[in-house]
Amino acid sequence: MKIDLLHVESLRCFESLSLAPGPGLNWLLGRNGAGKTSILEAAYILSRGHSFRTGGRSAPCRHGSKRYLIHATLTRSRHAGISLGLVREGDRWEARRDGESLGSLAPLFEACPVVYFGPESPQLVVGPADGRRSFLDWSVFHVEHTSLDLWRRWRRALRQRNALLRSDAPTASFEPWEHELARVADAIDGLRQACVATLGPCLGAEAAWLVPELGAVSLEYRPGWDTGIGLQRQLAEQRSRDRERGFTQSGAHRADWLLRFERVASKDHLSRGQAKSVALAYLLGQTRWLRDRIGEFPLLCLDDLESELDAEHAARVVAWLSDKPLQVWLTATETPDAARRRDEARMFHVEHEGVTPA
Repeated sequence: MKIDLLHVESLRCFESLSLAPGPGLNWLLGRNGAGKTSILEAAYILSRGHSFRTGGRSAPCRHGSKRYLIHATLTRSRHAGISLGLVREGDRWEARRDGESLGSLAPLFEACPVVYFGPESPQLVVGPADGRRSFLDWSVFHVEHTSLDLWRRWRRALRQRNALLRSDAPTASFEPWEHELARVADAIDGLRQACVATLGPCLGAEAAWLVPELGAVSLEYRPGWDTGIGLQRQLAEQRSRDRERGFTQSGAHRADWLLRFERVASKDHLSRGQAKSVALAYLLGQTRWLRDRIGEFPLLCLDDLESELDAEHAARVVAWLSDKPLQVWLTATETPDAARRRDEARMFHVEHEGVTPA
């Protein structure tokens, strides 16, 4: 997948911006605060419906504006000219694909897979489980779109059970919702485990290449409940404790996974630099895995790569990217040495007024 044209209005510092990137490496150059990361953010929002930055879903809106717009024309495999549009105004989304209004954002997510690495990415490794679950479930979605329906069912049943926990409801009220949670959890877990079986080796291969000093790699996955007794029974047994806390403590929403390294006791023992490299291994591995599973690479966005990695590792990553038929957007404050050695790369200069070829 590659984006042929990106257009945004009232997004962050940009009143209006258009970018026509090339099919390979694209360097977005500019001073700090010029808006380079916001361009990556626009593509990411099309892919996820939210930003990788903190703040609400309306946070990317330009100061003084009530709405922002993102439009992209992209190519998938042999299908060129796919048009995606997204407008956010207040609490409301409006989405279009090829001119037709969409009832949900899922068709945008399906059409526009984007993998992002930036300063926030080490949280994938050392942060809470939420980010790793999102990473895994986004991967699952791109090979099994029905997973979204499963998650809607899960969230509905979970909200109902949590409401019952806080209302001192009788035992009989819990049983149908706990039965639904168990059925849906088993389906979600099956999809996740199938994904882990093929995604894990890709993550491990990239980690072995980027951080060989950490030793042999293995992937550990935890579903979020005791599968030996089953979720329905566990929920029934934990009901009194869940009542005390006011929420459901076991289930698919508590799953986690991580890479384990032979020479590191736990993720907390990784240095800051190692955590960055492992996070990048996760994302490069996901990029490779998507190519294998959907038949083409996603768009890969790398924010300020040379400040996140040492020069040697950054150059190795750029060489890895250059050997593959994928579109990459990279940001930097000045032309990196790795870019100067790549004649095929395109350079763009970013300012608040827009983007120009550099």
